Amino acid sequence: MPAEPLTEKEAAEPGVAAVNRALTILQAFEHSVDGMTLTDLMKATGLYHSTILRLCESLEHYRYLKRLDDGRYMLGSTPFYLGMIYQAQFRLQDYVLPVLRELTKATHETSALYVRDGDARVCLHRVELPRRVRMNVPEGDRVELQRGAAGKVLLAFADEPGKAYDDIRAARHAVSQAERDSESAAIACPVFAGRQQLVGALSLGIPLYRFNKSKYAECLPLVMAAGRRLTSDLGGDPAFFDAPAVPLKGLKVPAG
Repeated sequence: MPAEPLTEKEAAEPGVAAVNRALTILQAFEHSVDGMTLTDLMKATGLYHSTILRLCESLEHYRYLKRLDDGRYMLGSTPFYLGMIYQAQFRLQDYVLPVLRELTKATHETSALYVRDGDARVCLHRVELPRRVRMNVPEGDRVELQRGAAGKVLLAFADEPGKAYDDIRAARHAVSQAERDSESAAIACPVFAGRQQLVGALSLGIPLYRFNKSKYAECLPLVMAAGRRLTSDLGGDPAFFDAPAVPLKGLKVPAG
């Protein structure tokens, strides 16, 4: 039987088409509770019946899928086993630090990842360049949640009500000037993991005297690109970052 022709989208994807199709089948089970029939998989993937059947046979052989007596397919034991290996090997810093280093290298400013801890935010990881004037936020430092761009992001994307947080959600980032201390400014955006669970806030700290419209316009796309990369690395949906970065509504920044 001739192979199913590649769609334009499939032809543009990297790697081996057959492997990509098999992974597409596995991803179709994300929202399945009671299993999926071949018809369900056809609707979910857009693949031919014969193609799905052949790929499911291979996936079943390696225990990625299990076929039930009534013909439905369920995820097999191999994905669970691989998930256990992933959990055992996972270290957040392996994903975060390369992104922070790249952001700091591009901006020459201090980058950090903050996570929420009750009514405070904690600096989990930080990268800085040896400049004479730089933001000094030690790892492990606890900061009031309501002050600073990172805290505002953590609140906004935890569905905190209020117009200010609505504006942050619309702009997909927050900005602070002289809030945490009188000499600091920051730009921050959210970072998501699987199922768009909020992981933390990626922040770029800038001394206030260097923060102006030009610096804001230069750094905002870089912050958003870093948030996109880290979100993608952690299993979140990077489509959140697809639209071009736009200034926060009502924000007043010094000319420069």
